[in-house]
Amino acid sequence: MKPFPARPQRLLIRSTNWIGDAVMTIPAVRTIRRNFPDTEITMLALPWVADVFRFSPWVDRMLLYEKQGRHHGMRGRLRLVQEMGRRGFDAAILLQNAFEAALVTSLARIPVRAGYTTDGRGLLLTHGVRKAADIGSRHQVHYYQEMLAGLGLVPGPDRLELYLAPEAEAQARRMVRDFREERDVRGPVIGFNPGASYGPAKRWPARRFGELARLLADCCDGMIVIFGTDADREAARLIRAGSPDPRRVLDLTGRTDLALALACIACCDVFVTNDSGLMHVAAALDIPLVAIFGSTDHVATGPFSEQAAIVRRPLECSPCMKTHCPQEHFRCMEEVTAREVLDAMQPFLALETVS
Repeated sequence: MKPFPARPQRLLIRSTNWIGDAVMTIPAVRTIRRNFPDTEITMLALPWVADVFRFSPWVDRMLLYEKQGRHHGMRGRLRLVQEMGRRGFDAAILLQNAFEAALVTSLARIPVRAGYTTDGRGLLLTHGVRKAADIGSRHQVHYYQEMLAGLGLVPGPDRLELYLAPEAEAQARRMVRDFREERDVRGPVIGFNPGASYGPAKRWPARRFGELARLLADCCDGMIVIFGTDADREAARLIRAGSPDPRRVLDLTGRTDLALALACIACCDVFVTNDSGLMHVAAALDIPLVAIFGSTDHVATGPFSEQAAIVRRPLECSPCMKTHCPQEHFRCMEEVTAREVLDAMQPFLALETVS
């Protein structure tokens, strides 16, 4: 393989497609910038992950891949290829592993195309990197950094970070401040994230979140902020029903865009979450968090943070990596109690012990 160009003028980075995966690529994006300080770097990303990078100092421009809009279907893909071609990129680094990422950059005639040789796309890459045999046993942050090392780049630190939209930060602080004043809340702001996009096997039951809300009401004078999409509104309803004082529960499910959700998470004193994109957001914002794991791998995709506690029930069948419990008992999540999660929160909040 030829050496990767030392000074590309215009470089395209193809982002991963999910919020959590995008957050875990942040150290790799920073590495790319540090290796090419004078290069104009454009991030190609789907709209729902764009805010992860929109205010990053490591990226100069955003190019939205509107897969459900103007780039939908074959004609839309060709439109994207034309847009990429007009920008005159010298090189592309594909953090996303899919065949399509290599295909569209090849059709756009970007002369240098680099990435892992996964998904049968090796022939479309000019600079293909083979995955290390043991990469799956380490955290996914290293997965992206090792690909860059395979290209000859010098990896930087693995630290996560996020840069927020200033307007969203101001709005989030105002929302939390007004809510606290209205309800006379003097204690901590506790984030609840009951959703997870990869099927129900990743979700701690909503009633358990409700039980945790009840326990928290007995030991701290705080407020709960529930995060999620429209799909999580029923879970939010159950959590509010479980709380002895629903007035102290701020339900944001389906009511924020990603930029505002990120800013609201930054206002939390602790974040209780399933394995999800917002879990990685809290880790990147250095918010203390408690993550509940069942079907997924807490080593490879756990929170990359020194301020994180993981609660799980180890079973012979876990992690199964399935969207639904193949045993139909869901014990890996059902057996995690609200008391265990509360105990995991105590070092972060110095909560009073509740019998």
